[in-house]
Amino acid sequence: MALKPGERKQQILETLAKMLESPKREKITTASLAARLEVSEAALYRHFPSKARMFDGLIEFIEHTLFGLINKITSEEEEGLRQARRIVTILLLFAEKNHGMTRVLTGDALVNEDANLQARVNQLFDRIESTLKQSLRIAETQTGRKFDPESQANLLLCFVIGRWHQFAKSGFKRKPMEFVQQQLTLLYGLEE
Repeated sequence: MALKPGERKQQILETLAKMLESPKREKITTASLAARLEVSEAALYRHFPSKARMFDGLIEFIEHTLFGLINKITSEEEEGLRQARRIVTILLLFAEKNHGMTRVLTGDALVNEDANLQARVNQLFDRIESTLKQSLRIAETQTGRKFDPESQANLLLCFVIGRWHQFAKSGFKRKPMEFVQQQLTLLYGLEE
């Protein structure tokens, strides 16, 4: 049965993400990806000019998914503290449900790949941090408390990245959501 246009490209990205879920952290080559898909390497290159473009496709999926959810939170939730808490929670839940994508976010999957890929992930982190900063500025206005949004947004992002790393390095055994509600309450009083 022939695939519709765009389906093979999607299948390649899904297979790459699935291969990244392996806790063994083996280097994924285009040959191993092609073998998993039961196609030739040339077939991969018809859809992606390079392996870097495949990873770029995964990063694009991550950006689209995360910012779709984050934008929904910021448009629906008026309280700044709840926005920040929900954003952190959604980032952790995303990782818990997408093991392979977590390895992209932590940079594990990008070792020995094009340096521009890690730069793109870093830009994603900057955007997330800016959004958290904005939520904390809103919280300052709403509560009258002084939050120091810049340093607190950075702390929250570091917390998320640390949880992602712990999850990936544990072979996906230490869940990112473990203890998160208690820990967010400790981090700057982000109680509901």
